[in-house]
Amino acid sequence: MKLPKLFEDRMRNLLGDEYEEYLKCYDKPHFGGIRVNTLKISPEEFENLCPFSIKKIPWVSNGYYYDINDQPARHPYYYAGLYYIQEPSAMTPASLLPVKPGEKVLDLCAAPGGKSTELGAKLKGKGLLVSNDISSSRAKALLKNIELFGISNAFVISESPNKLAEYFPEFFDKILVDAPCSGEGMFRKSPSIMQNWEQYGVDYYNKLQKEIIIHAARMLKPGGMMLYSTCTFSPEENEGTIAFLLKECPEFHVVEALPDAEERQRLGVSYDGFDFGKPEWVNGPEELKHCLRLWPHKINGEGHFIALLKKDDKTNDLNFDDTSKEDRKIPPKSKISLSDETVEFLKRIKPLSDVDILLKQNRFYIQQDRVYLIPEGFEEKKGLRTLRQGLFLGEMKKNRFEPSQALAMALKSSDYDQIIDLKSDNQDVIKYLKCETLTTEGRDGLNLVCVDGYPLGWGKLNKNVLKNMYLPGWRWM
Repeated sequence: MKLPKLFEDRMRNLLGDEYEEYLKCYDKPHFGGIRVNTLKISPEEFENLCPFSIKKIPWVSNGYYYDINDQPARHPYYYAGLYYIQEPSAMTPASLLPVKPGEKVLDLCAAPGGKSTELGAKLKGKGLLVSNDISSSRAKALLKNIELFGISNAFVISESPNKLAEYFPEFFDKILVDAPCSGEGMFRKSPSIMQNWEQYGVDYYNKLQKEIIIHAARMLKPGGMMLYSTCTFSPEENEGTIAFLLKECPEFHVVEALPDAEERQRLGVSYDGFDFGKPEWVNGPEELKHCLRLWPHKINGEGHFIALLKKDDKTNDLNFDDTSKEDRKIPPKSKISLSDETVEFLKRIKPLSDVDILLKQNRFYIQQDRVYLIPEGFEEKKGLRTLRQGLFLGEMKKNRFEPSQALAMALKSSDYDQIIDLKSDNQDVIKYLKCETLTTEGRDGLNLVCVDGYPLGWGKLNKNVLKNMYLPGWRWM
């Protein structure tokens, strides 16, 4: 592979004696990875169920390498949301941000959703996940992956970081900033990125990163934690950006990102081959040594940079304008009116069966007969480009309620009283995913269609003929 000469000169200068070893990685294939969705299945259960050859990724407890001759995206388990296909190094940031159920978490540059889906799994349906991407087209892909994973407590937004900072001052417990970057760490996996690097270079992205990280800092609660990551080697974009933040916001400090020995043993992970930050590359403070660097010649993955930061409990004035904060709140909600058919259906769904209690808690939101379940305690803001607010449950129609694809993905097979469970090697699974009509046995009426016990979508059975309700935009092509 021919690398840009300017890049070669920079890397030779940075790596010194290691440069030749680094160059050899370009003669090796990149590694494919899948990350198990722990909302739906444990890593141990997945290992017993997995239809193709896998091998543990040492530093991610639910991550696996797969043989590049396999096609994990062409298996029904992918459509059941049991795993996400992700480059192994890219799994690291979300795995190291210590998210706990019940917290408010922001993924600021979230598309296509690799990190958001892991953060959502860590929340276990409790708390709030705000997943944002400034690109509306990329945010649509993000939304699909959020729903495919069965994440019920997410708001998917497409806004600029500076606008979000106005709406969410000191709001989040944890923030992940996987910043846009020059992509040097992905040259082996995606050689086309080199053209982008030659066109824009390092300085263009470094300016963006500095703007983004300052806006993110404004949204973090005192005592909260923020993880910054890139997939590039450039010191300016990595240690340089963190040094800039530390200078501009002295209430932030770089902390040790790797878990202690006891936690490593519990998780069954190893960080052999990980390198640390280089403060001397940017004439920065010593605490930059707590940052992490992943090099493709030291691990079986691509290049990555990670910095975990903590905000002091008492903050300085960050100069954001919240004078109109009260004006941005949605007015008090009027009484929600659910149709009788909607209430009857929701009572059949175990997690939603206490409809009256959910109504008293203002957990439902209706927009043009579309019904959403809002995360508990979240106060909606007006004026944001929101693609999804909470879990889309379905649509109230004349004399019936039509449940959504997103609701099916958020359920376990035991959550509904009427299912059709197909085996993964049964051709009817593929027919269903292609939105074809099936002939099958079962109880007439609305059924939750599953593969080996994991939901795929809905279907209406009448005299052994299943009318397919799988979302056409998701169908198997």
